[in-house]
Amino acid sequence: MRQTIQQHRVVVLGAGYTGATAAGRLARRLRVEDVSITLVNAEADFVERVRMHQLAVGQPLRPRPFDEMFAGTGVELRLGRVTGVDVDRRTVTVTGADGASDLEYDTLVYALGSAWNTQGVPGTTEHAHEIAGRDGALRLRDRLAALAPGSPVTVVGGGLTGVEAATELAETRPDLDVSLIARAGLGDWLSPKGARHLRKVFTTLRITTHEHTTVTAVHADRVTTTEGDIPAAVTIWTTGFAVHPIARATTLETGDTGQITVDATMRSLSHPDVYAIGDAALVTGPGDKPLRMSCASGVPTAWQAADAIAARLTGSKLPTISARYFNQCISLGRKEGLIQYVTADDQAVNAALTGRLAALYKELVCKGAAWGVANPTIGLPVRRRRVTAERARVGVPAA
Repeated sequence: MRQTIQQHRVVVLGAGYTGATAAGRLARRLRVEDVSITLVNAEADFVERVRMHQLAVGQPLRPRPFDEMFAGTGVELRLGRVTGVDVDRRTVTVTGADGASDLEYDTLVYALGSAWNTQGVPGTTEHAHEIAGRDGALRLRDRLAALAPGSPVTVVGGGLTGVEAATELAETRPDLDVSLIARAGLGDWLSPKGARHLRKVFTTLRITTHEHTTVTAVHADRVTTTEGDIPAAVTIWTTGFAVHPIARATTLETGDTGQITVDATMRSLSHPDVYAIGDAALVTGPGDKPLRMSCASGVPTAWQAADAIAARLTGSKLPTISARYFNQCISLGRKEGLIQYVTADDQAVNAALTGRLAALYKELVCKGAAWGVANPTIGLPVRRRRVTAERARVGVPAA
């Protein structure tokens, strides 16, 4: 007779691309009788973060409720914000509509992700808008809708997010005066073909570019830069991401960025019952370089963590999923796109796909990313394995 075991409690913090993927993949790897999986998130539906620039300009997005996404899987959604983590007591404090309460775990998957990074520039928090999350994108949508024709809108940041935001806005609202401020050259990380196409699209959409320019302050009606003041009825700030600060407030080992240091299976180097994935994890990729914060980087870490947890609980062989890059997919409005092919360590090669075909490619990638959250084993058949009694014991981390 099989020994009765105590249900192993897995808590996943954050239901973005990585957290939701990890929870769903675990549920398909393990038996519901052996493991409880609780997914903690502040919202009841999945947010397609890669589409926030579309939401900001007024394009409706398809709702993706978690109760439909996880129906029949055994994943339990706990609505609320994570306001504390005690990795020594193995508890998480969740604050919801009914106040704060503690949630105990045996294995924790930390996927709280990242938010906008103000870089400490004065006035950014008070006067700039962000599109790192849905709340920020909706506030920006309302502000943009109220602008009169001819109003200046300035996008700060020449990376992927800034480029997508500027082109989406200029295409949707050609009546506005859109500009972009880049600390370096426009598209200087791209191949020559990719950079030429990006400049062509910017010219077609009449986006003014201020290159090799640094913003030193943000005001209600302008931004101050190293080259002088630039008018801005609305400032959109897209200068990178900063991780959620909770990890740094714990005894978890973190790097200089506040990301949790992990091994090849995404397990914390300091606390073996904690796994970190996505933007929250400091992961070494090809060329011994840290993976950049992105959906492309995060999803493979979610696969790796879920499969490693399942393997350790069931006594199976530890899997290895290598994270590497293939391309950078950039939308330039709804009619134009740019697919920059890259090396494994994310360096541009002399090959790029442009134009409408690239726009279609990018759209398929976005749809595929959302589909992958609801289908975390990529449609492949799976077998739910039994957890061994020894490995399920509360407080005993798997080897």
